[in-house]
Amino acid sequence: MADPAQQIPPAHVSGAAIAARLDAVRARIRSALDEARSGERPAVAAAGITLVAVSKGHEGAAVEAAIEWGQRVFGENRVQEVLAKWTSLRERHSDLELHLIGPLQTNKVADAVRLFDVIETVDREKLAGALAKEMRATGRKLPCFVQVNTGEEPQKSGVLPGDADAFIVRARDTHGLNIVGAMCIPPVDDDPAPHFALLHAIARRNGLGCLSMGMSDDFERAIAYGATHVRIGTAIFGPRPSRSREE
Repeated sequence: MADPAQQIPPAHVSGAAIAARLDAVRARIRSALDEARSGERPAVAAAGITLVAVSKGHEGAAVEAAIEWGQRVFGENRVQEVLAKWTSLRERHSDLELHLIGPLQTNKVADAVRLFDVIETVDREKLAGALAKEMRATGRKLPCFVQVNTGEEPQKSGVLPGDADAFIVRARDTHGLNIVGAMCIPPVDDDPAPHFALLHAIARRNGLGCLSMGMSDDFERAIAYGATHVRIGTAIFGPRPSRSREE
């Protein structure tokens, strides 16, 4: 049984501030979606937007405050952090959906398949095979996104755009993964719009209905280019503690 004291946010975590930020982000999403639907761009998601609240680096009390304000979908980068933070949260809230949005090492695949509900970062052949094997063994067929390195940055994970079509086919048809969408993280200093447009084109020609793109600084533009999932952390939870800067 979880310690009831863990449910009470400490003094430096303002539940009211997180609630207000969530309301503001939700309003901006609705406005961006309405604007995009009224425009000429045909890429807009018809079924609405899934807000993935990026809680990496934030303590459980901050997540609890977001849950109390109706948020149910969260994104985390690291298996270790989920093991430490989410066990008690899920004991108290059985309807949460947890997305892996960070790089996944093959030696963490078993934990990832057990702990997460969606894998957004399928980015290489070896990982696709390991995930497929683990899902067959456990009977879990998790929705997966292929991560595309739209900026072709050597330090960043993701399939290169020129390799994306063939990789999606292999991940889906050869390995048998449930590939539902594509995701990207545009280069920090680039205009994100061309990257969003590129990811949308890749997804559309491969019959993928989900696009995970857009973060706190650019999610409205991502919505205009057809995002179905936006990953927002700072605009909800504020800056991450200094110990998480490397994530």
